[in-house]
Amino acid sequence: MTAKDAPPPLPEPLLVEVADSHTHLDLQSGTVEEALVKAAAVGVTTVVQVGCDVKSSQWAAETAAAHEKVHAVVALHPNEAPRIVLGDPDGRSRQGARDGGGEAALDDALGEIDRLAALPQVRGVGETGLDFFRTGPEGIAAQERSFRAHIEIAKRHGKALVIHDREAHADVLRVLEEEGAPERTVFHCYSGDAAMAEICAAKGYYMSFAGNVTFKNAQPLRDALAVAPLELVLVETDAPFLTPAPFRGRPNAPYLIPVTVRAMAAVRGIGEDELAEAIAVNTARAFDY
Repeated sequence: MTAKDAPPPLPEPLLVEVADSHTHLDLQSGTVEEALVKAAAVGVTTVVQVGCDVKSSQWAAETAAAHEKVHAVVALHPNEAPRIVLGDPDGRSRQGARDGGGEAALDDALGEIDRLAALPQVRGVGETGLDFFRTGPEGIAAQERSFRAHIEIAKRHGKALVIHDREAHADVLRVLEEEGAPERTVFHCYSGDAAMAEICAAKGYYMSFAGNVTFKNAQPLRDALAVAPLELVLVETDAPFLTPAPFRGRPNAPYLIPVTVRAMAAVRGIGEDELAEAIAVNTARAFDY
């Protein structure tokens, strides 16, 4: 194992327990139990496990059923919807190369997400939304149709909606407005600027900040964090992605949340305990646990 692949060391524990509001344990090395023990050792006692397709959503629901401190969120990722409808000849997702199944296949997949969303251990519907970074114009219709269906599922089951928004801010906000956002809506890995944070704040949308808030080039994110109301701020890893500085590029995991919390507290000009207390309350409120 090179230094680049080695897991970063355990940070100093937080004195106030917090939750990782968005992680992908199924993509991390080691067992779920190992990840939870490591996280709890530094004060990260709850994790929200997020699905991106039918299989990982089923896994999230099963894992949350088996672990009291794991909550599941289920969905078809915005990039998954066009792959289901149009096919994925390059096999960019974990399913490998596949042919398109058309609208009927998307209906079937959404039906399974709907079934999972009814389960008590499933606390949210997501990550859903729009992603114009990876999907070209041909996939936008499938993404938007899928997003609207997820909003309806979240509202019908009274679950939180977890948004993936990549290079699609205006369209995500438009669809939420047109459909009527669920009572609890979370922008995962918040990627907007301060002006968008003010729009989200006015709507009561939660903003979850990930390790990229620590990156040198992320001043717009820090500006957004500075103006976001404290009662709407969450923290996440999106692990194994977006490992905070100074460990950028190495594998991320829930136990690294304290690194991001400390960086966030510095941006807000408050103590880490005060921020951790707010985050703990906010996450429980957002996901109704």
